[in-house]
Amino acid sequence: MSEHFRVQGGARLVGEVSVVGAKNSVLKLMAAALLAEGTTTLTNCPEILDVPLMADVLRGLGCEVSIDHDEVTIVSPAMPNHRADFASMSKLRASVCVLGPLVARCRKAVVALPGGDAIGSRPLDMHQNGLRQLGATTGIEHGCVVAEAENLTGAQIWLDFPSVGATENILMAAVLADGTTVIDNAAREPEIIDICVMLQQMGAKIEGAGTSTLTVHGVQSLQPTEHRVIGDRIVGATWALAAAMTRGDITVLGVDPGHLNLVLEKLRTAGAEVTTVEQPRQGFRVVMDGRPKAVDFVTLPYPGFATDNQPFAVALAAVAEGTSMITENVFEARFRFVEEMMRMGADARTDGHHCVVRGVEKLSGAPVWASDIRAGAGLVLAGLCAEGVTEVWDVFHIDRGYPQFIENLQRLGADVQRVSAPPER
Repeated sequence: MSEHFRVQGGARLVGEVSVVGAKNSVLKLMAAALLAEGTTTLTNCPEILDVPLMADVLRGLGCEVSIDHDEVTIVSPAMPNHRADFASMSKLRASVCVLGPLVARCRKAVVALPGGDAIGSRPLDMHQNGLRQLGATTGIEHGCVVAEAENLTGAQIWLDFPSVGATENILMAAVLADGTTVIDNAAREPEIIDICVMLQQMGAKIEGAGTSTLTVHGVQSLQPTEHRVIGDRIVGATWALAAAMTRGDITVLGVDPGHLNLVLEKLRTAGAEVTTVEQPRQGFRVVMDGRPKAVDFVTLPYPGFATDNQPFAVALAAVAEGTSMITENVFEARFRFVEEMMRMGADARTDGHHCVVRGVEKLSGAPVWASDIRAGAGLVLAGLCAEGVTEVWDVFHIDRGYPQFIENLQRLGADVQRVSAPPER
């Protein structure tokens, strides 16, 4: 059965929503469990499709994995299987993060390329270059990254771009290398801090988490641990922009507002009232009484405006008063989302890395297709601001990143339904 979301336009979202653990963190933390023999427990995990998919990857490597709502338990063997097969790896891009832990524990890894071109050549090159500088030999053979090392030795590593995935893989290999590794131009995302905290709990010696220079003093072995996943800042930003788009009033709990400083500042510029919440749970509140004002956005690595938030910026601009310029510096293909927005009456034009959006008072409902997780969520939010009904198709993308997305929208006052359509004949 094919599913789509049926979105009735005209809703003003009001109420409270809780954010659980970050998708962009939990999958990497699951991979980090490979670094220590024994039982590692992760709590505050999001109940999304990617978590059981990552569990399948780990099971293929010899781990026992159990999932109980928001808790994931991983039992890592004395020696994991070093070969990650294509069947499980091909289903999610983040699965490439097992490369570093496998090289560190097994001194060799054969990891099927995750999803072909989706990851891009530059980040994967940096993964391999970092491992080579630590003493591994790496290459691409028969659709797999093949890496092997008699011994890993600390090195001075410069990343051409602050890639999150490359930083994580090099970091997880370096924690069990001999000597000291320095990673310069490292990613600074909160998810990097989260993995550093977990690795330190396991016995790793890491300095500089949250800065552009990570210093790792290798240790002989690590121990399993229990760790709580940080709140998902991208989901938090989704609800923040949803409040602004629908002229609503949403309190978002379970995420550090400091991780969304730029998002919240942009919403203040657009005319929203933004306040932080400290007790009893960390979060923030966004109130928008009138039509949002046009704001320009430029995507950059953290602490810049996240590329994952770009579809919501475009959707906000589509209903704002005035003209906005959105510049995409990370993934140019993300502008495919704009074509679907134009089906809904958005006045938008793209040119290379730039998208100019002239806001309209109302969008119009239309059938649209999600090309990725954030594009899908952005189309649903746009549908809430449209006249009539919007059908958002290929919603399995949304399910990969948002636990209880429809249920949360309904609690906030949206008329949104998940519809199962009969298969095409």
